[in-house]
Amino acid sequence: MVTIADRLAGAPISWGVSEVPGWGWQLDCATVLSQMQEVGLVASEFGPDGFLPDDPQDKTKVLADNGLSAVGGFVPVVLHDPGRDPVEQIEQVLRRFTTAGAGTLVLAAATGVHGYDVRSRLDDDGWQVLLANLDRIDLLAGRRGIIATVHPHVGTMVETADDVERVLEGSRMGLCLDTGHLLIGGADPVALAAGHAGRIRHTHLKDVDAAWARRVQSGQVTYTDAVRGGMYRPLGQGDVDIAAIVGSLERSGYDGWYVLEQDTILSGPVRAGHRGPLLDVRASVDHLFAIAEVFS
Repeated sequence: MVTIADRLAGAPISWGVSEVPGWGWQLDCATVLSQMQEVGLVASEFGPDGFLPDDPQDKTKVLADNGLSAVGGFVPVVLHDPGRDPVEQIEQVLRRFTTAGAGTLVLAAATGVHGYDVRSRLDDDGWQVLLANLDRIDLLAGRRGIIATVHPHVGTMVETADDVERVLEGSRMGLCLDTGHLLIGGADPVALAAGHAGRIRHTHLKDVDAAWARRVQSGQVTYTDAVRGGMYRPLGQGDVDIAAIVGSLERSGYDGWYVLEQDTILSGPVRAGHRGPLLDVRASVDHLFAIAEVFS
């Protein structure tokens, strides 16, 4: 039997490692991967370019040297612009994933600008292009044996509850259920897990302080400032019902990854004698293991 613990992976952004310019202090790869192994994670997403070696086989070796397998990773791509065909970029990504033995593409509908603090809304023509590109990419990935998922994400073209419904209704691609970004964007991750479990192919587990999420929704603060202020909480210490979500997925027969992904911004180097983000990650792992006991 494949347990939840066998499908529990990490994401480097839980250690503050992000593709966003100026995000914060970036911990080194060796520290992040060794701490992933220390807390009991069995795999990792790749993280941003430059975190792991560029060569796909070298990526796999570095992960394996730390007792981790390759999940795949987060790939932000402009999908709504009729003048920009994403297929060539995606084919390159898929080739690298195949070589690295990674099986999951986590696709974000990028706006075309850096960061996640501002986005524009799509008209019907833009939606038509985006949805058609999702299905094209889903087909390309499937031919290589890779699971393609679309990731609703704050500051992208798929953010709000209405956006998610439009994707579910207008595309075949599976969903990455990101429990934090969905809540911050105004969707209900518990309801999505219960009502659309068959479309969920990948899961990012986050917990969120709902008061901070409301401030982001109202425009009082930017997403980045909210992350810096502590919007993300260890699993079980925020306002997302992680147990209900995991329960819905497991009862539906979900067999995909659970990725601990708590966006973190580090203000500077971790001081000697301090463990940095590790304490929050460990608390999240412990909470998920407690939930997993029900299904073991």
